[in-house]
Amino acid sequence: MIRVLLADDEPLITAGIRTVLESAPDIEVVAEADNGRAAVEKALAHRVDVALLDITMPVLDGLSALDELRRHAPDTRVVMLTAFGQDANVRQALRNGVAGFVLKNCTPDELIRAVRAADAGEAYLSPAVTRLVLGMVPAASRRLDDARQRLAGLTSREGEVLDLVAEGLSNAEIGRRLHMSETSIKTYVSRILAKLGCANRVQAALLVRDSR
Repeated sequence: MIRVLLADDEPLITAGIRTVLESAPDIEVVAEADNGRAAVEKALAHRVDVALLDITMPVLDGLSALDELRRHAPDTRVVMLTAFGQDANVRQALRNGVAGFVLKNCTPDELIRAVRAADAGEAYLSPAVTRLVLGMVPAASRRLDDARQRLAGLTSREGEVLDLVAEGLSNAEIGRRLHMSETSIKTYVSRILAKLGCANRVQAALLVRDSR
C-alpha cells in the first residue's frame, strides 16, 4: 500500500484529490495538512511514501517543505501540485529533486499514475508541465558544455535508455521499445543516474535537454 500525505490549503481541492486517490486499491491517504510546516511534520510522523504538496501554502511554502523533506526524509518522494503561471517555481523544484509535477486540473488517472510513478522511484510530469519545462530551460553555452561532458561517459546503450527517459517513457515502455525486461531497464536507469550525478529522472531529462 502506498502511504500518501496530501498538503493543500484549499479544502475542496484536498477533498477531491483524496477521493481520487482512495479510489485506487493500492493508495491510502494517511495524513492531510493545510500548510507546509504541518506537511513536513506529518510526513515524518506517518512515514509516508509519497507527499503531494501544493506549491503555494501558508507558514511554509511547498518549495521550502520540499527542501526540508529532502534533508529529513530522503526516502519520501515529493510530487508537486501546480497551476499555470508558476514557471519559476517549477524550475526550482525540479532542480531540487522533486519526483513529479501534476496540474491541479489533471485527470484522476493522471494523478494516480503520478503517485505510483513516484513510489516506484520514477518521475512523472504532466504533459503540459513537460512542454513548459523544456521551453523555459535555455541551453546556455556553459550548461551545454557541462551536459555534453557528463553524457559522454555513458555507453551507447545507456544513451539510448536515457533518450527514452527524456521522452517521458516509463521503465516498462522503454523495455518494450528496446526489447528488454523492465528489471534490466530499472538497473540501467539507476546506473545512468549515478554516473550523471542526478537525483532523479527529471534531472537526467533536463541534462539531455541542455546538451542539445
